[in-house]
Amino acid sequence: MRISVLISTYNAPRFLRNTLIGYAQQTHRDFEIVIADDGSTIETKEMLASVARDVPFNMVHCWHEDRGFRKTIILNRAIGMASGDYLIFSDGDCIPRKDFVQIHAAKARPGCFLSGGVEYLSKAATEAIGDRMIEAQDLFDPVWLSKNRDRRRIFGKVNRSPILQGLLRRFGPAAPTFNGHNTSAWKQDICSVNGFDERMAYGGLDRELGERMTNNGVKGVSVRYDAILAHQWHGRPYATDESWRLNSAIRADVKAQKTRWTEWGIEHGR
Repeated sequence: MRISVLISTYNAPRFLRNTLIGYAQQTHRDFEIVIADDGSTIETKEMLASVARDVPFNMVHCWHEDRGFRKTIILNRAIGMASGDYLIFSDGDCIPRKDFVQIHAAKARPGCFLSGGVEYLSKAATEAIGDRMIEAQDLFDPVWLSKNRDRRRIFGKVNRSPILQGLLRRFGPAAPTFNGHNTSAWKQDICSVNGFDERMAYGGLDRELGERMTNNGVKGVSVRYDAILAHQWHGRPYATDESWRLNSAIRADVKAQKTRWTEWGIEHGR
């Protein structure tokens, strides 16, 4: 198994740097990172050049010009550039726990995609993050998280009680959906449905891909309480009612028609 981690980003070099420091702590070290950059300015490129000297993995910077929200397009390009046959998807605002890649690698199975979890940090906690906290894994300490997770999130993925953690892992109500911040799948399974639908705007674009994969016989498996990320707080000015309506209509059609292949994906016009 050759692993590529695909990380999306847009003009958030501080968040992305924190994320890359997190990947430098991984216990499973045999992977590459492909940055799917939706048009960031030179600051991100300069940061990547600086970080590349100090991290133990190879990085590929996949970039296109900023013409608005085109995340699906750059992700499809990144899939094409990835050398791995197994792909882990995440975002540049999500810092991985040190066993993140190891969990995805260990639980990978034919005919399945994995759906992981995320801890949403508060604004104050996000602003306090530094290299030392990431290296020491303080972000994933249950006591620290109980004080610093986003208060809108009642239940976290990391808990003080091993018993509660086990119960959540076994009986948690969330379905294993294809979440762009924490999902992994075989590259062939993604290409078999033609990757991301490039018509999609913000809001559910990742889940739509997972729904087509499910229609194609690929099963979602939850690692929600095993493969953990810390999400750095930020606003979402790119989220609009129009984008949600567009994406909801596409997803409804995928469900009704049991669509597997999109004509607006990696391969156009097929």
